[in-house]
Amino acid sequence: MIPLRDANPTRRSAVVTLAIVIACSVAFAWELGLGAGWGDAALNRLIVDWGVVPGRLTAAWGRGDFLSVDTATLVTSQFLHGGWLHLLGNMLYLWIFGNNVEDRFGRLGFLAFYLGGGIVAGLAQVAVDPTSGAPTIGASGAIAATLGAYIVLFPRARVTSLIFLGFFYQLVKIPAVVVLGFWFVLQLVDGFASLGVTQTGGVAFFAHIGGFILGAMVGLAVKYSPVGPAGRPSVG
Repeated sequence: MIPLRDANPTRRSAVVTLAIVIACSVAFAWELGLGAGWGDAALNRLIVDWGVVPGRLTAAWGRGDFLSVDTATLVTSQFLHGGWLHLLGNMLYLWIFGNNVEDRFGRLGFLAFYLGGGIVAGLAQVAVDPTSGAPTIGASGAIAATLGAYIVLFPRARVTSLIFLGFFYQLVKIPAVVVLGFWFVLQLVDGFASLGVTQTGGVAFFAHIGGFILGAMVGLAVKYSPVGPAGRPSVG
């Protein structure tokens, strides 16, 4: 099931969502240029230096060094991606669902929420394997937080999705609660199945889980707040 678009109009342009898409695209172009000009060793060094390495982060925090570069990687890692599919998949989900969450939270509110969600998601992955030396990169943790907020705020919004049935496919309009609920269940299943398995890379499932749960909690707080962003009454 691949979401393609939602039928959920916004009241204003999603400036922050677009800016994040551009920033991630520029960072990826930089990665491609670095790899082409200086080779895989230079690209790998970039990923190791600016991705979240759990063992390095926990060691820094164990020394009381909370303002180190390792702490900064909780933000910088959100703009790095491991390949075209990684980037395009993340940007597709952000473009579909981010604009409505931004519209509801306000631009500055959404920016803070997005970056904060990515930080919490990164820490959730660190908590699962705090001694790992494998770097974690990608916007998926922050986007998972966005999905968590969306499913709470707009559960009945119709999402046009591409569903594959063997060699055939079909476009179907499905409520967001089904599309995003199915996505979250997959993260839970794959995440808990990966526990105890030695990995040197792969999908950071617990970053997705942690980000989604945080997003849902923030979404609930916004949904049931008597006053919405910018002083506007909250609506259902």
